[in-house]
Amino acid sequence: MDFQTRAQLVPEFSNVAFALNDPTKVSNIVETEYGYHIIQLIERRGDMGKFRHILLKPKIPQEQLDTALVRLDSIRNGIVNKKITFDEAATFFSADKDTRNNKGIMVNNRSNSQNTGTPRFQLSELNQDIAKVVGEMKVGEMSKPFVMVTDKGKQVAAVVKVTNRNDGHKANINNDYQIIKQMAENDRRQELMDDWLQKKIETIYVRIDPNWKGCDFKYKGWLK
Repeated sequence: MDFQTRAQLVPEFSNVAFALNDPTKVSNIVETEYGYHIIQLIERRGDMGKFRHILLKPKIPQEQLDTALVRLDSIRNGIVNKKITFDEAATFFSADKDTRNNKGIMVNNRSNSQNTGTPRFQLSELNQDIAKVVGEMKVGEMSKPFVMVTDKGKQVAAVVKVTNRNDGHKANINNDYQIIKQMAENDRRQELMDDWLQKKIETIYVRIDPNWKGCDFKYKGWLK
C-alpha cells in the first residue's frame, strides 16, 4: 500500500491503522467489509500513513448462500404478486448499504467512466456477474436470485431489475447530457493544457536526443 489518508480507507481499517505508532508491532485482528486484516505501520508523514496488511476473506458456506437464495426468492415472489414493491423490498431487506437507502438503485462509481455519479452504466462497467444476468433482460424485468462476487470480493445472493435501457443511438442532449457535458469539459481541459504547455516550451530549454529530432512532435517548438 502507498501513502494513504484516513479518508481513503474504510473507517474500521483507518481507526486502527492510524493508532499504530511502532513499526515493529502489528495490530489485533480488524474486521472490515473486505474481510479480516492484521495491519503493520511502515511510515507516517503528517496526516498520511503507509501500511501493509494481511487480508483473509472468509468463504461463505454453501448452506448460507442457499438459505439467502430461498429468502430472496420469497421476496421476489412478493414483488411479482404486488404484495411489496421492489423499492420497499430493497429498503427493508437489502444488506447492501450502498443501495438500500436509494431504493435499490445502483450508482456508477467508476472514476474513469463518462457516467460517474449517475445510475447509468455501460454493460462493460457493471460487475461481471450482474452483466451476465442483465445482458438479455428487458426494461421492467427482474432476475431470479443468483450468487455473485462483489467488487470487494464477497459472495452474496442478489436480485436485479432493469429500470431503463438505452440502445445504441446518436448522442443527444436529452438522453446523454452527462456524457456530452463530460466530453466538453475534457476537451476544454485538454485545450487549456495544450495552451499552457505550448507557452512553456517557448521559455524552457529541453535537450532532444539526436535520434528523436526527426520525429513529428505534437507540440511545436521543441527544436530550437
